[in-house]
Amino acid sequence: MTEQRALKVDIGHEELVVRRRYEALSIGNDVLIALWFLVGSILFFWEATTVAATWCFLLGSIEFLVRPAIRLARHVHIGRIGGSRLESAGDF
Repeated sequence: MTEQRALKVDIGHEELVVRRRYEALSIGNDVLIALWFLVGSILFFWEATTVAATWCFLLGSIEFLVRPAIRLARHVHIGRIGGSRLESAGDF
């Protein structure tokens, strides 16, 4: 039987707060993307609402552009506070 060692990473309190805020922002953005595309898909069932559906898809696409902006802002913010360079595999 082999002994497993736990990985210990020291992250400052401020960095942890910043990371959690950006993660929450990223999750909120993903929920908005899903809602825009869901509503747009439903609206395409009726010809009278196709313009509204198109706007929903456009808004969802804009939200997709927001995703890398959130990641970039997080990288810059953490870099400014002198945070660690450790990133999660998900890299929200």
